[in-house]
Amino acid sequence: MSINLSQFLPTFLEESNEGLETMESGLLNLQNADDESIHSIFRAAHSIKGGAGTFGFKQVTEFTHLVETLLDEMRDGRREVFKSDIEILLESVDCIRLLIEADRREVSCEDESIARVSNLLDQSLNLGAESDNKSDEQEISSTSEIEHWVIDFTPEHHLVQTGNDPIFLFNALNDLGDVKVTCFTDNVPAFSDFEPEELYLRWQIELSSPDTTEADIREVFEWVEDECQLEIHLLSVGRGSEQNANSDIEVSSEDIDSAKESIPTVSKDEAPIASAAINKPEPTAKAKQEVSSIRVGVDKVDSLINLVGELVITQSMLSELGNDFDLSKVEKLTSGLDQLLQNTKELQESVMRIRMLPISFAFNRFPRLIHDLSIKTGKEIELVIKGEQTELDKTVMEQIGDPLVHLVRNAVDHGIESKDVRIANGKNAKGKISLDAYHMGGSIVIEINDDGGGINRQAVLNKAVEKGVVEPNATLTDAQVFDLIFEPGFSTASEVTDISGRGVGMDVVKKNIQSLGGRIQVESEPGKGSCFKVNLPLTLAILDGQLVRVGTEVFIIPLISIVESLQAKTDLINSVSGNMVLYRLREDNVPVLPIYQLFNLDADNVEIDNSLLVVVESDGQKVGLMVDDLLAQQQVVIKSLKDNYQQVDGISGATILGDGSVAMILDIPGMISMALKQAQIAQKKQLVLQLKRLFNGYSSTCERYTSSR
Repeated sequence: MSINLSQFLPTFLEESNEGLETMESGLLNLQNADDESIHSIFRAAHSIKGGAGTFGFKQVTEFTHLVETLLDEMRDGRREVFKSDIEILLESVDCIRLLIEADRREVSCEDESIARVSNLLDQSLNLGAESDNKSDEQEISSTSEIEHWVIDFTPEHHLVQTGNDPIFLFNALNDLGDVKVTCFTDNVPAFSDFEPEELYLRWQIELSSPDTTEADIREVFEWVEDECQLEIHLLSVGRGSEQNANSDIEVSSEDIDSAKESIPTVSKDEAPIASAAINKPEPTAKAKQEVSSIRVGVDKVDSLINLVGELVITQSMLSELGNDFDLSKVEKLTSGLDQLLQNTKELQESVMRIRMLPISFAFNRFPRLIHDLSIKTGKEIELVIKGEQTELDKTVMEQIGDPLVHLVRNAVDHGIESKDVRIANGKNAKGKISLDAYHMGGSIVIEINDDGGGINRQAVLNKAVEKGVVEPNATLTDAQVFDLIFEPGFSTASEVTDISGRGVGMDVVKKNIQSLGGRIQVESEPGKGSCFKVNLPLTLAILDGQLVRVGTEVFIIPLISIVESLQAKTDLINSVSGNMVLYRLREDNVPVLPIYQLFNLDADNVEIDNSLLVVVESDGQKVGLMVDDLLAQQQVVIKSLKDNYQQVDGISGATILGDGSVAMILDIPGMISMALKQAQIAQKKQLVLQLKRLFNGYSSTCERYTSSR
């Protein structure tokens, strides 16, 4: 029976990603050749190399070996830690990411950076000089004394089931020196007790090398140290111990690459003398592993199991009440249903917590990003991260990553001034960018702050007038002016760079945030800096909503969008051109949007006087939604309309209510856009009618004038 390693691939990819983050973080913080940091970086690289070897990722193994060699020289004190080496290693981290993805897809990586960084590593290691020295050492070794190691390796029976193959361990030992492997079958049980997925072999390895330590040998076995018995002995000069009389298979160092032949797959016609064979993952199996995974703490799983147990108990109690039910059991039934409601709510919260991850998973990329941009722009920048343990839904975090990257890049390019300008303005030469995350109500707020020059309000306004986005005599608040930077193709940069300045991206940032049900706000003060606030829901699966009725239909308005609800007063209603109605709400004139008109419904009340208005806000624009009745507030499970039917303007999704009916969830930004389009169409129609009246009047005047002549 064979074991398909593809089942372990997602775990390897996740652990490799964590290892690369460890390497990146350690390299960015590496100062004064800190031994512990170098050891940590080396261990991460070594683990990635070992895992890649297990899955046959040759490109990753070969490249990571160069990285590992350079780090090994650093940790042993054979070379000093230079800034240039750190930059090469940081680039190597990027290359390993590319190579892992290429090997996972079983394609060759054609990225030019791989060859360039490999050459840099070769030059740094001075491999050419090493190869010359190696040949001299080999000549000397023929007459010099060589230390010999004997390694007794007895793996646990379940070793191969965890994806570990002894052959790869032997290959790793072969890199340390001359190896001779002897396999023993004395632990193989009788056929009746034989399990085809178990490993019953043990090995004795003789290693001859002039410079290998016991720590080097144990490092090879560190992945399986808890799943084997390992004894390492240093012998005096000689060929090692006598061969055991029970040895059945002897493998020389030249035959290690083909050593899998000594571990045949068990069939019905063969004696049980070997462990299960291990196959390389097939492409079809890998293709199935595209589903993302998530690590969950044992405490969360235990809590979930306890809640399921409570749910089973409640269900059993209700089932028992169903037998010979009479009115005397109504009180117990009511109590059981209340308990079921409480258990279901707790179970829902517990399941949602499983999807929650610290936002540090999204923030971890920014130290490297700031480091690279600082070198590219020549600006000294300090990054401060706060609130990294604030939890957010995994799906939201994955989708917010790219918008955050663009905002940070924009802060570096447009926000932080050059060193000379900062010093001239009495500032610290080093700029500061801070990332902060915190919970506010039922949402999470992410702030990107910089202490740069701030946004030039007049420059933004002038550019908007030039592009025809606003009227020349328009009066706008600071928030409305700053919101203009999210218009498509909008940029005030005097020079186009590869960091930002093409006007491509800020509009996409806003759209991506809105697609997550969030919003973005901008605050800025000239000479002191800017702050971008991103408000996001904690999860995309469940929504806190206000149920409203329009005619016979029930709609759901996201609570995060609601400002207030009120009864309209006649003296505060004003009609303007384009059939648009405005409601005076304190200092604001709020457009009124009758939902029944937008969706062509029959409503109880078609007059705005004394109607119910739900005031909502999106992108700084407030509107009043005209409804017939306010119902309950509740959490609803969001169902995608696009996946199950098709996209509908003004509707973001749907849900199933407690009575089994379907209710639509309103898309507030979409509804505002629909209303503005309808108002523009109405204004155009009204203008056409006015032109017709004017033309008809002009024609009548001409006719009268002609008749009088």
